[in-house]
Amino acid sequence: MGDEEKGFTIVDRRAAASEQAPAEEPAGGSSQAPDTEQPPVDFGSFCLSLATSALYHMGVAPHPEGGEAAEKNLPLARHTIDSLEMLERKTRGNLDDEEAQLLQSLLYELRMRYVEATSGPGETRA
Repeated sequence: MGDEEKGFTIVDRRAAASEQAPAEEPAGGSSQAPDTEQPPVDFGSFCLSLATSALYHMGVAPHPEGGEAAEKNLPLARHTIDSLEMLERKTRGNLDDEEAQLLQSLLYELRMRYVEATSGPGETRA
């Protein structure tokens, strides 16, 4: 080494990485392909999404992508129905007639399906 001390160099890799990195992902970090456009989120579509999830966990609705039925998970189905019931309580008086009717109809249908799912042979109520 001799009498000279070797120094060191600091390199900010963040700056170098940003120059080489591909375009940033959209806000939210979604890795979804940009060509698959999602419908706008509104109260009705949100409630329908939760209802579909509950039906899937009751083994009634097929998986949206694969088409296969899910293994029943009645506690998770009950939790989703409870979530919709909480939404109904918390939004009472703040929904338009169409939204309120949709939520009431979904809850009625889900409750009836849940009773059927828990009343079958070998099933216990959760």
